[in-house]
Amino acid sequence: MSLPFLLEIGAEEIPDWMIPGALESLGERFRGLGVPHAALRLDATPRRLVLRADGLAERQADAEERILGPAKTAPAKAVEGFARKQGVRLEDLRVESTPRGDYYTCIRKVEGRRTRDILAEALPGVIRGIDFPKTMYWTGKNGPRFIRPIRWIVALLGDQVVPFELAGVHSGAVTAGHRRLGAAAVPVSISDYERKLRENFVILSAEERRKKIEEGIRALRVTLKRDPALLETLVYLTECPTPILGEFDEQFLALPEEVRITVMRHHQKYFSAEGRHFVAVMNTNADPEGLVRRGNERVLRARFNDARFFWETDQKKKLSDRVPDLGHVTFQEKLGSYLEKTERVVELVRQLGGGEAALRAAWLAKCDLTTELVKEFTELQGVVGGLYARAQGEPEAVWQAIYDHYQPVSMEDSIPRNIAGQLVSIADRLDTLRGCFRVGLIPTGSRDPLALRRAAQGIVKIVVEGRHRLALQDLLGGDQQLAGFLEDRVRFYFREVRGFRYDEVNAAMAAGWNDLVDLEERLLRIQKIRPTPDFEPLAASFKRVKNILRQAEFRGGPALDNRLLETGPERELYEEMQRIAGLPIESVITSLRPKVDLFFDKVLVNAPDEKLRLNRLTLLHNLLAEFSTIADFSEIVTNS
Repeated sequence: MSLPFLLEIGAEEIPDWMIPGALESLGERFRGLGVPHAALRLDATPRRLVLRADGLAERQADAEERILGPAKTAPAKAVEGFARKQGVRLEDLRVESTPRGDYYTCIRKVEGRRTRDILAEALPGVIRGIDFPKTMYWTGKNGPRFIRPIRWIVALLGDQVVPFELAGVHSGAVTAGHRRLGAAAVPVSISDYERKLRENFVILSAEERRKKIEEGIRALRVTLKRDPALLETLVYLTECPTPILGEFDEQFLALPEEVRITVMRHHQKYFSAEGRHFVAVMNTNADPEGLVRRGNERVLRARFNDARFFWETDQKKKLSDRVPDLGHVTFQEKLGSYLEKTERVVELVRQLGGGEAALRAAWLAKCDLTTELVKEFTELQGVVGGLYARAQGEPEAVWQAIYDHYQPVSMEDSIPRNIAGQLVSIADRLDTLRGCFRVGLIPTGSRDPLALRRAAQGIVKIVVEGRHRLALQDLLGGDQQLAGFLEDRVRFYFREVRGFRYDEVNAAMAAGWNDLVDLEERLLRIQKIRPTPDFEPLAASFKRVKNILRQAEFRGGPALDNRLLETGPERELYEEMQRIAGLPIESVITSLRPKVDLFFDKVLVNAPDEKLRLNRLTLLHNLLAEFSTIADFSEIVTNS
């Protein structure tokens, strides 16, 4: 008999950003029980994690268990005792060979357990094992840990409760509705579970809540600043979301838009709309008297007043006068203050060839860390510095560079808009990487508390997309571990972000990656010629050349003696190499391939005559060297 299963873990409000990961973990741990099932569905709201599965058997299948008994050489009484203990006849025992010798064994049938009993035993561990970034005790020290106190548990297999207890909470068939609109105790069955929640103002599906928010916003007929991350947050902050339109006083339009949006988004979870409007998403079904709307407007007014006060107060001191204050702001315990970092970044910008605007921006870039506005709204660091620099009359190239120097924050983000900003951003990240690696603060596994991978990825993106011809490896202070770390980020960028094939990236990087613009150009050339019919056969030939040279342990020798070249395929290959020297590979590949093929068909490289053999190895070595500045074509995966 096939049965459905429902597990609902009811808790105090779970942080929205932890919910997707918790659901994934719950699903993995349930699958790990080894209980066969069909479809698995995971849902969540702020107050519940829900797992539903179909197709569970009422009882697990019977199994056979092999029992190892005494050795074949054991006394007869020991063998008889083993058979008696296992409840089998002596003649039913078998002798099996094991690494330790021959032993008596028997096969015992194990009756399949009831699935309900298996779940009752296992589910407390499944729940306790859900991965959260942090957990809490709520029943006392050494009690169970969870992200928030568990208040109820629904566990049903078919129409029966799966009985267990966790932290004093007993499983049952009673859930809870919306905290304010629904009933505190709602009896449910698997068939009516979702309907009963809906009747009590809980929309279980995250996708349905997302659509409800989007449809509600469209009904308000306003144009919003697109913000997918905020939408995702609101989906997991609400059980019954309803968007409402609010308005703020015209006087606050004098605040920079960036400040207004940050106040609304990060502190109040409001969408910024056109003009003086905003959209809040309340966790209730209606606001007929406008009480919620007026409350949100009142809170936002207070926030805007704070932001305006900070803005006006900060303007009383120029950014350039704040530079000494950076000496009192710690960058990192082992790496000193932000003033010391600023001095290093300025020097790096100078090494990168930055002009007056870049040097000025590097000097002022971190000064907004001392402002009241950034202390209150840390998300605005860099942006505030750029806005203050503009208000204080700094040149456009300078204030834009300060504004942009934290970009890109992701691979989807844009790079700084001008060269000065790009150089400051590169130098800032380089300084962080060099310093952290120098003092041993190096990412391990999935741990990267200082976001060094993101810093390195940002450097790669800016250098490539900004077309900066930098000798990147020469800027790493000779740190080989840092070079390897950055090399991994280069591979990731070209493979995962730009979509080049992994063997193309390996081949091109084997020929060098110091100049990333040159590397990109070589990858584009490889990508262009790869579909041609001569490419893969020629790549296979290069692989063969490399293997021959490696087996001969040949790393170069005397100059090629063309007097030793035999007339025919050997001399024809040499003459073709002379003709194409310095020409781009895409223009010579068609003519080169038949010469190489014929050489391998007709010429014995490992000739008995040592001079002839060395000369032929030199010819192949020169052939490989001619194209090794583009790529190591032996890295290309071919069908042959």
